[in-house]
Amino acid sequence: MKQWITAILIAASAPLASADGLKSLETFLKGSQAGRADFTQTVTSPPKEGQAARSKTSSGSFEFQRPGRFKFIYKKPFEQTIVADGQTLWLYDADLNQVTQRPQAQALGTTPAALLASAADLQALRADFALENAPDQDGLQWVQASPKAKDGQLQSVRVGFAGEQLAALEILDSFGQRSVIRFARLQTLPSLPAGTFQFKPPAGADVLKQ
Repeated sequence: MKQWITAILIAASAPLASADGLKSLETFLKGSQAGRADFTQTVTSPPKEGQAARSKTSSGSFEFQRPGRFKFIYKKPFEQTIVADGQTLWLYDADLNQVTQRPQAQALGTTPAALLASAADLQALRADFALENAPDQDGLQWVQASPKAKDGQLQSVRVGFAGEQLAALEILDSFGQRSVIRFARLQTLPSLPAGTFQFKPPAGADVLKQ
């Protein structure tokens, strides 16, 4: 559970560097007020002494609407949900039937979620991140985003674009854990229905406030 939360909140994005990455990020921020996509996430923990690194893969759907609303629904291998409604961040684990409730402003901060759902343009992002183009890789243009605050769990984020289409996030935390999120079938929309980001704890679920 802790690894899953960290991957999203900490755990939200070679040849010569391309100038297209920052331009694509700016176009994405200004041109996509809302959207939805499918995703696959692979979390790789650093190897322990005498052991190989281990990876875990999950998949599901993602929706967002600026400012500050998003939803990750994990469908495989376990059902879990993260919802940010603009005020509160909800984390729901279906197997445990447990909900964690946190103030959104405290929970997010300089996280990958800010790259996708909070900032309106590059200038707003640069208040919290140092941004620069990174070398093209795997057919994508990349932006390197390094948090200016040095006391958080996030070490760096790379945001990958196929043209102007958001394709990937690569997140590295201060513990050496790497999370790679690949997006597919992304649809950008002017808005989503009002109830998309409302969350009500299921009947009988334990609710923990942090």
